[in-house]
Amino acid sequence: MARTYEFDVQMSCGGCASAVTTAITALPNIQSVNASVEKQRISVIAAGDTTFDQVRLAIQNTGKKVKGSRILEGETVKEIAVEAPGTAN
Repeated sequence: MARTYEFDVQMSCGGCASAVTTAITALPNIQSVNASVEKQRISVIAAGDTTFDQVRLAIQNTGKKVKGSRILEGETVKEIAVEAPGTAN
């Protein structure tokens, strides 16, 4: 079953969006990634056992800050709290 994840990510240019897209598409079972520098948002459709946390970590490993996130399940949107500074790896 495919799941849709959205992340509000601080990106300043197309290179930032490209780096994040490359990191996410390296994960298994990623069906699509849409990065918008204008909206500061990354939308991901993942299948299989690829988790929300795996995608979030891939974004953070590029050095980009995740400012907000949510899981979209049909008509339901589940907001995920952003970790306090100093608590993320």
